Amino acid sequence: MQSARSKGVLLSKKMRNRALLCAALAILLKGTVLPKAQKPDPLVKFVDITDSAGITFRHASAPEKKYIVESMSGGVALFDYDNDGCLDIYFTNALTVDSANEPHSAPSTLYHNNCHGTFTDVSETSGLAYPGWAMGVVAVDFDGDGYEDLYVTCLGPNHLYHNNGNGTFTDVTDAAGVDDQRWSTGAAFADYDNDGALDLFVANYVDFRLSNLPEFGKGKFCEYHGVPVQCGPRGLPGAGDSLFRNKGDGTFENVSQKAGVGDPEGRFGLGVVWTDVDNDGWADLYVANDTGPNFLYHNNHDSTFTEMGFLAGVAVDDDGIEQGSMGVAVGDYLHTGLLGIFVSNFSGEHATLYRHDSPLFFTDVSFPSKIAPPSTQFVSWGTSFFDYDNDGWPDLLVVNGHVYPQMDNAHTGTAYRQRILLYHNEGNGTFTEVAGEAGEVLMTPRVSRGVAFGDIDNDGAIDVVINNFDSKPLILRNEGGNRNNWVTIKAAGRGLNRDAVGARVKVVSGDLVQWDEVRTGGSYLSSSDHRLHYGLGRRDRIDLVEVHWPDGHVEAIRNIPVNHFLTIEEGKGLSGATVPTK
Repeated sequence: MQSARSKGVLLSKKMRNRALLCAALAILLKGTVLPKAQKPDPLVKFVDITDSAGITFRHASAPEKKYIVESMSGGVALFDYDNDGCLDIYFTNALTVDSANEPHSAPSTLYHNNCHGTFTDVSETSGLAYPGWAMGVVAVDFDGDGYEDLYVTCLGPNHLYHNNGNGTFTDVTDAAGVDDQRWSTGAAFADYDNDGALDLFVANYVDFRLSNLPEFGKGKFCEYHGVPVQCGPRGLPGAGDSLFRNKGDGTFENVSQKAGVGDPEGRFGLGVVWTDVDNDGWADLYVANDTGPNFLYHNNHDSTFTEMGFLAGVAVDDDGIEQGSMGVAVGDYLHTGLLGIFVSNFSGEHATLYRHDSPLFFTDVSFPSKIAPPSTQFVSWGTSFFDYDNDGWPDLLVVNGHVYPQMDNAHTGTAYRQRILLYHNEGNGTFTEVAGEAGEVLMTPRVSRGVAFGDIDNDGAIDVVINNFDSKPLILRNEGGNRNNWVTIKAAGRGLNRDAVGARVKVVSGDLVQWDEVRTGGSYLSSSDHRLHYGLGRRDRIDLVEVHWPDGHVEAIRNIPVNHFLTIEEGKGLSGATVPTK
């Protein structure tokens, strides 16, 4: 029997011809002069530094995962809470059904980056240790005071923690009006109405009640290939979503229904990201839904949205089949200035890559891009585009791990613990899966969920932090990525949007033109560094950095040195340039 997460009807792959898609990609790129991509550098490796960094956190986990709520947690945030220039780490932790009444049994953990390769656990003094049954986390300065705050999603209630600027946080959820008592998962901030204040979207998953637990392995939505497993999400009710409008005075208003993003059908929302899909200066919203069509909410410029996932081509795969979508990544992987969308999915399906062809139209190129074939056996979660080898082309990493421990003895062709997927961007619309060449640690099977990306040692190469079930997390140091040139840019906005969320930044270095944007959300339940990182290959100069600020005005800075961390302040231009840590 198909599981609750699997498709109800298996359709044959005939709705589109793969060869035609490959031809379409060739036509799209024909006549376009693209910079040459490098082959994967065999000297770039990811190294596990978890123990030497002093990370001892362990995610709480019920051994048998009898209930779906015990399989879905594991967010992680990389953010600089004390403004010392070094990225700190926050891991969310979860309870179990048996420990639900013991909220202090599984603390979430904040690690302070000591800026010399080690971290210190400061959870107890920070005020962040006990949010309850925590799921995801998003870091952003929501009130414009210069310090990044945290929003933690939970199996109700959620928590908004205000950063006091002295190493402590205060729970201001009730005062701010952003509580959601449902089972919340992905969350993200953006200024959707362009009033200068960051608003908050929260996705909710299943209407799950600890007082009314589904019986393990009983019913058609509680089996996977004939093996009894946890129930859901199919067969369980959905929960709807929330949009909170920032009123600019530290409080928010719930506008979910009148904005048109409340999800009355109750789809099972997980991954969330705000991105300006059509470059019109207004933030749009993408929501990855488990076992249902994904949402693309287009901003109507009047505080309402139109859901157009099907019309835009990003709701289902190229055969019209809904997937078990978990995580989401956005990136200009083709250097067209149009950001593609990648979605991680359930085992037996495939990861989906939507190529951005025109402002409001995408094409599923999962197979022509060579993303799909390596992914079908994995249950995939956190993900992001990032240029791990600094060759100027955004690559892609995906962490994996099943939800059913019972798979280890089921002989179904998949396993509970699964390795990491690392896709190298070949610069021609295709990717090569190279995890086996980039470090033995990537090939070790684990049960992973959230993943965040950022340069934790400020050496010019992007590192990876992963929250795992049933084991310690992973701090993966990128060794060798800085053999190529790069630049990292922190955009500093004015007013309430100090993180400049929504700013789009173009970097031109010779023949290489790259676009990115400051955004929140993405991955799975996780929050990555807001600094924008651009690999440059062997190019030794930056001709132009162009910042398109959220209010529409543009600042240009020319002739910038490579291999620097730049700070660009709105209205002031380049205000800081530092070299990497040795």
